Amino acid sequence: MPKARYSFDLPTHQVDYGVELPIKSLNIDPQAQRTLNEKRAQSIANNLVSEAIGSIIVSQRSDGELYIVDGQHRWRACALAEIPMIMAEVHHGLSQAEEAILFLIKNRESHKPRPIDEYYVGLTGGVPLFVDTDRILKKHGLTLGSTSTNGVGAVSGVLQIVDRYGASVFDRTLAVAEDAWDRSPETWDGMLLGGIGMFLGRWGDLVDDKELARKILALGTAAKWRSEILSQSSRGGFNNSGTGSRVATAYRLVVNAWNKNRKVENRIDA
Repeated sequence: MPKARYSFDLPTHQVDYGVELPIKSLNIDPQAQRTLNEKRAQSIANNLVSEAIGSIIVSQRSDGELYIVDGQHRWRACALAEIPMIMAEVHHGLSQAEEAILFLIKNRESHKPRPIDEYYVGLTGGVPLFVDTDRILKKHGLTLGSTSTNGVGAVSGVLQIVDRYGASVFDRTLAVAEDAWDRSPETWDGMLLGGIGMFLGRWGDLVDDKELARKILALGTAAKWRSEILSQSSRGGFNNSGTGSRVATAYRLVVNAWNKNRKVENRIDA
């Protein structure tokens, strides 16, 4: 499996641990945070054990203002429960973009945010993985987060293509899919894009993209491809029914499409 091409880095900076802060002194920056879920905060407040709250992550900006990086639901729960103080790990000297990166690092170590929240926070942070993904999507007139004629719903799948194979392969993947099936919700299915992306990531130097698109279309519509992938994956049993297996199945089908009617010496060995 290719090594991830993107990493999250922070500058060396001062961090104070075990700092008790007034609830009212803390702010939220929605661009560097996931969306606050009031219902979740109320649920925490209803069952709150103050001794088990732990420390939230806070950034003290150059103007002295305190912004929550991670732990906003616990902070909001304390406010709802009328608890005046909360313990915090306070980071100093970070920019808004670096706060976003800190959020991503902390959440990759614990409770992961929704992929779409991670995506938008990553954009705020200027993280290359997310910036490059956004650039390619915009080039193709696409948005990320929900499946439609002009939208890709498979957030994790898209980011995986970019992270493993690079932005140029993601660019080619979208172009091949559109050349094969035009623009429709089925075109941007995560399994299909994952299979094409894996194929181009591994064999792209040997492949003509226009020819690949023609060969893919010759084996059916995007809906037919999706149906075949699901069918083959389900026949593989429970352990082969996950997203990774379905992408691998899509990859094998792309290999078969490329190899069809080619001389043995010109075929790709999956």
